[in-house]
Amino acid sequence: LCDFCGKPKLVMGRLPRIEYPGALYHVITRGNQRQRIFFDGKDHKRYLEVLRTLKKAYSFRLYAYVLMRNHVHLLIETGQAPLSRIMQRLSSSYTKYFNYRHKLVGHLFQGRYKGILCDKDSYLLECVFRSNPATGSGRFRPAIPKHSGHLFRSIPATPSVGVKSS
Repeated sequence: LCDFCGKPKLVMGRLPRIEYPGALYHVITRGNQRQRIFFDGKDHKRYLEVLRTLKKAYSFRLYAYVLMRNHVHLLIETGQAPLSRIMQRLSSSYTKYFNYRHKLVGHLFQGRYKGILCDKDSYLLECVFRSNPATGSGRFRPAIPKHSGHLFRSIPATPSVGVKSS
């Protein structure tokens, strides 16, 4: 009850995430206060190693990724494990490594990740990794091109995006 008027309080929490096996998400996670989350190739490599380990453990599909200086884009299709579990393990594992390596403490990532539920057919064809509104030009230009990639053989890579074959 409200202390002031005595009426029942209406409390609005966050809406639950929509999660189901086979869902496709464009995931964005950003550094706390937009700080850098990658300082060099070792950091990129470790993030991808953690991602690879979780991919084996949780059997999800990673269609594309872009590792920017202060944020990450992932295109993930979940298996049986919900996206929230995957992202919690990814964020906590990488944060522990990052803080230990760079002699830091506290949060590395800003709040909750943004997980945009996507329609598979249209989204895979229109892969968002080709455009980034932050550049203002409509063309995607990763900060370090070798730390991006996609697993589409039928879609040619642009000069600024690296291709990972599997």
